[in-house]
Amino acid sequence: MREDWQKIEEIYLAPYASHSNASAGRLRPEPECPIRTVWQRDRDRIIHSKSFRRLKHKTQVFINPSGDHVRTRLTHTLEVAQISRTLARALRLNEDLTEAIALGHDLGHTPFGHAGERALMRMNPQFNHCRQSLRQIDIIENDGRGLNLTMEVRDGVLHHSGQGMPFTLEGALIRYCDRIAYLNHDIDDAIRSGFLSADSLPPRVISVLGSRHSQRINTMVMDIIEQSSGKEEIKMSPPVADAMDELRNFMFEKVYFHPARIEEEKKLSAMIEGFYHYYMEHFELLPPEYQREPHIDAVCDYIAGMTDSFAINTAAQIF
Repeated sequence: MREDWQKIEEIYLAPYASHSNASAGRLRPEPECPIRTVWQRDRDRIIHSKSFRRLKHKTQVFINPSGDHVRTRLTHTLEVAQISRTLARALRLNEDLTEAIALGHDLGHTPFGHAGERALMRMNPQFNHCRQSLRQIDIIENDGRGLNLTMEVRDGVLHHSGQGMPFTLEGALIRYCDRIAYLNHDIDDAIRSGFLSADSLPPRVISVLGSRHSQRINTMVMDIIEQSSGKEEIKMSPPVADAMDELRNFMFEKVYFHPARIEEEKKLSAMIEGFYHYYMEHFELLPPEYQREPHIDAVCDYIAGMTDSFAINTAAQIF
């Protein structure tokens, strides 16, 4: 069945797409699965991992959500995966590789969203959630054995945001899908939480992208398809890209750096920094699988793996 599917890839996928029979391989070689391609196996390993399950209890943006419908880190991940599969199919890229990167891209994200990440970055300047997601994949899962994923998935996870571009088009696609997902669902959540009103978006953003959640996503997705189809690059047209940048700047000003959220982040940062100092001084209290060198990475690994509720309960016990 795997070989049949690889033949289908040869027929259907674009010549510049990633083909599973040409993967760069894994860190540790292992026999092929008779049924699944390498990226189908990677997707399955991610979904069955502990770090994937913990995403349902990690903040996306709103730490004390008003209602049951505000996104978590898990629902964000699923929305990225859905958008990425739509685009990959339309552009004749490898859907399995795209989906695996999407599902794994935030496995290393901290509790309390980017507030937790910024707190750990102050303790350890080398820390960021992209690097941590790769550490989760390579080092932390399976009691230190890791998931042994392919080079393409590992590279896409590491470079899904920030500096450095993935070496596959599927990885480059995820960088767009992540931003499309979080900008649009964060607007929805911000309106639900009272930070924005439905008519408060910049006029140019509304005129280019649309006034509704589904319109904005559809505009961005269709623009990428029109601009990237048949080409060895993923891109947007200048008007849509500019509108997306304006929307991102607007969200940082009105939502992500809202004074109420800054005040909340101060309290959460104190908790995360307290954990860091406590476990650096009491390293022996970490679970045995985390007691490894260097201590600074081990402590950050443990804190980054916490869910919001686990962090709050642990803080109540320690402090």
